Amino acid sequence: MVTITDVLPRSRAARAGVQAGDILISINGHPIKDVLDYRFYLAERSVTLSLHRGADLLSVDITKGEYDDIGLDFATPLMDGKHCCANRCIFCFIDQLPAGMRDSLYFKDDDSRLSFLHGNYITLTNLGERDIDRIIEMHISPVNVSVHTTNPELRCSMMGNKRAGKTLGYLRRLADAGIAICGQIVLCRGINDGAELDRSMRDLAELAPALRSVSVVPAGLTKYREGLYPLTPFTPEEAAAVIAQVDAFAEACMEKHGTRLFFCADEFYLKAGLPLPDGAFYEEYSQIENGVGLLRSLCDEFAFELGDLEFLLPDARLPRTVTVATGEAAYPTLSALAEQIMANVPGLTVQVIAVHNDFFGDMITVAGLLTGRDLAAQLKGRELGDELLLPAVTLRAEGDLFLCGMTPDELSAQLNIPIRFVKNDGASLAAALLGLPE
Repeated sequence: MVTITDVLPRSRAARAGVQAGDILISINGHPIKDVLDYRFYLAERSVTLSLHRGADLLSVDITKGEYDDIGLDFATPLMDGKHCCANRCIFCFIDQLPAGMRDSLYFKDDDSRLSFLHGNYITLTNLGERDIDRIIEMHISPVNVSVHTTNPELRCSMMGNKRAGKTLGYLRRLADAGIAICGQIVLCRGINDGAELDRSMRDLAELAPALRSVSVVPAGLTKYREGLYPLTPFTPEEAAAVIAQVDAFAEACMEKHGTRLFFCADEFYLKAGLPLPDGAFYEEYSQIENGVGLLRSLCDEFAFELGDLEFLLPDARLPRTVTVATGEAAYPTLSALAEQIMANVPGLTVQVIAVHNDFFGDMITVAGLLTGRDLAAQLKGRELGDELLLPAVTLRAEGDLFLCGMTPDELSAQLNIPIRFVKNDGASLAAALLGLPE
C-alpha cells in the first residue's frame, strides 16, 4: 500500500475521482508496494484501482492506452524507502569518506529497483527468493550486479556478509530465465586478482548469452582508510598484467560468443601507461558508466566534431582563452585534445590544468571526485582566461554542489571567473571550448 500525494489535473485518475491522500492498495487485484509493482501492473488497457479513503474502501475503473500513465504522484520516486546495503565490503568507498560531509553521501544503497531504473549496481545479498521471482516475472532486465568474485567463501570475506556466497546462485536463475546481466568486478590487489580473477571470468562466461558484459575496475583508495582492511594500489607493471590477463580471456570469449564480455576500466590503462584500445574494441560501450572506454569515446567524438569545424566556427566566440581543469588521470588525454583543436582554430587558446586531489589523497585521480575546495586552492591566483571549464561529474546530479559542499557560484566568486560545466562527451567539450551556446 502506498499513499497518493498528488493527482495531476485532467488526468485519467483525476477524471475517475482519485484524490490526493488516497491509499493505493492494488491494481487489478495485485498488491502494490513500490514503483516496480505500479509500473508493471499498470501496463494494461483496463485497470481497476483498489483504494482506501479514510475508512472507506473504493474501487476505481480506468481505461487507457496500454503504457499510458494515469497521473498519480507519490512521496518518493520508488514509492518506498531505498534499500540499504547490508555488506561491509573491504573496498567500500563510502567507508573511506571523511567525517563532516552531507548526510546523503554516507547512505549505501543496494536496491534492485534502482538497478533497473537508473543502472545502479547491486550485490544481490539483500534479495530473497521472492525478490528473484518478481524480477523474473516482471522480466526486469538488465540487472547490474557487483560480483567481485565467484568464489563463494572469498565473496563472503570480501563483502563481510555470510549470504554473499549463497546469492551467487541467483545469477544462474536469472540467466536461465532470460534476464540480461551486466557484471562488475572491483579488483583488489592480492585478494580477487590473479587465479581468482581467472576463476571469476570462467564462471561468469558460463552465463552467456545472458551475460552481456563485465567491467574490471581497480578499487578506489582514499587517504581515509585508518582501521579498514589494508588494501594497496596496483603498480604500473601489475596494472599491465591485469590488462593482459583480461584481454587474453576476452579474446577467447570473442571466438566462442562473438563478444569480448570482459573489459578493463580506463584507469588500468592509465596506470600502466598503455594506449587506450580503439573504439571497435569496446563494442557497444556497454560499461562506459563504469569508466570503460570513456576516454576513447571522448576522443573519437571530439575528432568527429573537429571534422565539422566549418559548421561550428561561424558561431564560435573568438578570439578566446579558456582553462580546462580536470583530474590527474584525464590530464594527458585532455591536453592532447586541446592541442588538436588549437592547431585547427586560430584565435583559440586552451590551458589544461591537472588538479591534485588533496581532499581524498594521492591515489584518487579521477575528475569526478574533485572537490570545490581543491579547485579553489589550486586555481586561485592563476590567469584562467575568459572562462573555466569543469567536468559536470564534479557536481552531484542536481548540479548544485561539489562533494565538499561548495556551490558553483561560490567557486566562481572565489576565482573571479565564469564557470561552465561540461558533460563527458566530445561534442560537449568541443562546443564548450569554442564558446558555443549550451
